[in-house]
Amino acid sequence: MANASRQVLWEYWGTELKRHRENAALTQEMLGEKVFVSGGYIGQFEQAIRRPQLDVAIRIDQVLQTDGFFERTWRKLIDDQRYADYFARVVQLEPLATKICDFESMVVPGLLQTAAYAKALMLAGNPFATDEYIEEKVRARLERADILTVGPRDGYWPILHEAVLRMPVGGPTVMAEQLEHIALLVRERKIVIQVMPFSAGPYPSAGRMVTLMEFEDAPPTAYTEGVYSGSLLDDPAIVKRVQQDYDLVRATALSPEASLALIESAAEEYRQCASTT
Repeated sequence: MANASRQVLWEYWGTELKRHRENAALTQEMLGEKVFVSGGYIGQFEQAIRRPQLDVAIRIDQVLQTDGFFERTWRKLIDDQRYADYFARVVQLEPLATKICDFESMVVPGLLQTAAYAKALMLAGNPFATDEYIEEKVRARLERADILTVGPRDGYWPILHEAVLRMPVGGPTVMAEQLEHIALLVRERKIVIQVMPFSAGPYPSAGRMVTLMEFEDAPPTAYTEGVYSGSLLDDPAIVKRVQQDYDLVRATALSPEASLALIESAAEEYRQCASTT
């Protein structure tokens, strides 16, 4: 959701807090005393200036007898913040998709990342972030991969450019574990993967990642991402063009068998490098 939309929801949270407080004949100071914050804080919650901690939301429910309303809405709003605004809608759609196709030119797709690989990427992009921030972002990314335990009905079909295998994110040990993880998913028949080799030369939409999703009762979508921005596309003509680009990439990529062999070979090279350092 956009920042403006999220702020509107926090304002709604505050409006409901004020309504329930007044219905209970409590002043801000009286409610604050019961939930162990100041009356001024309650006023700031109601005006959406400040956002309460979870334990405060839970105590508000207990005092106002609101059957968990404030806790549930708090969790929903905070969960949405685990992802960038432009990506949150994609996360909501992934579990609903019957088929997902990815193309990545530089990094392993999020659905395939190990914890160590994801952490290395997060640290590279957020060098001054707290450990708690990094761990929460990594945890959110790994939770997305839960859909692979059952898999989209018609499969998950990622294509990786060979550059993804060669960029040493986190060092040789992390890369070895990451590529071994991908190989295991292939051998367990949870994904079908292809690698586009350097020798293939130029390709459509060079340098841009793309995700295509198909659904049971809804039109397909395409998602592309730029610098701190992303676009979820559902115009049929545009999605069709993106699908054509993906098909051209797939046509020039290595076969699934050759791709797996290259992935396992690269993993072994990283293992050997790690053992000598």
